[in-house]
Amino acid sequence: MKSYPSYFSLAENGELKHRVEKAYELLKSCRLCPRKCGKNRTKGEKGFCKTGLQAVVSSHGPHFGEERPLSGRHGSGTIFFTYCNLGCVFCQNYEISHLGMGEMVTPEKLAAEGFSLPLVYNCGGYESMETLKLLDGIVDIYMPDFKFWDEKTSERLASAPDYPQVAREAIREMYRQVGDLTTNGAEIAKRGILVRHLVLPSGLAGTGRVAGFLSREISSNTYVNVMDQYRPCYRADRYPEISRPLREREFADAVELAVNAGLCRLDQVEFPRYRMVHL
Repeated sequence: MKSYPSYFSLAENGELKHRVEKAYELLKSCRLCPRKCGKNRTKGEKGFCKTGLQAVVSSHGPHFGEERPLSGRHGSGTIFFTYCNLGCVFCQNYEISHLGMGEMVTPEKLAAEGFSLPLVYNCGGYESMETLKLLDGIVDIYMPDFKFWDEKTSERLASAPDYPQVAREAIREMYRQVGDLTTNGAEIAKRGILVRHLVLPSGLAGTGRVAGFLSREISSNTYVNVMDQYRPCYRADRYPEISRPLREREFADAVELAVNAGLCRLDQVEFPRYRMVHL
């Protein structure tokens, strides 16, 4: 029997339509994200994320910069949505997330090209439980960031003091829904969770604590991309602690922390060779 993405069955039994209706209800006094701004987005009101009723899209198409299980040989089919519910002062995509570069599109235009691929939900990790439960059975692959462990850091750098707690709860729920990342015979992702963690200068991301949480409270088999591409963008020059690029030693130390925490699926890390060189 042919294996379809999980949302097919919800569409066939009418549950998907019901979920859409519930999502629109959330928009009337918006509580889609943890900020719960209460704006009536069905009437075009906008809160922190600056998004009204219709989605804004900056670009779409095959993307080859994702993790190996997503990009494969032909790239992942990616839609980059404009705006964000976080206020990261160092955002490398600030033209999209903060400045609003993109085009407003209707739901009909978004759905014009049908497909039967696993659905990947790529987000900043700042997600409400109510919204995640609406996505249960719709999303096949969750790809959240886990940006910060410390509340003061997340308040200063992302305007979200509750980010660490929210991200932990969100990742627990995502894992409950889809489990560890599984792949097909070509090592392409089918279902599961993939966590991204950007290493910040001066250890500000709290990599050791993040890795320990993922290993002990989620799964040591969690697929994690410890990322080294931090560079000071947007307004980072106003914050001395992040106004410089990441140092090579800082990244090596971060990977070592993740390995020592017990994580055994780190993107682009060859474990025997890594241990020989760095440990």
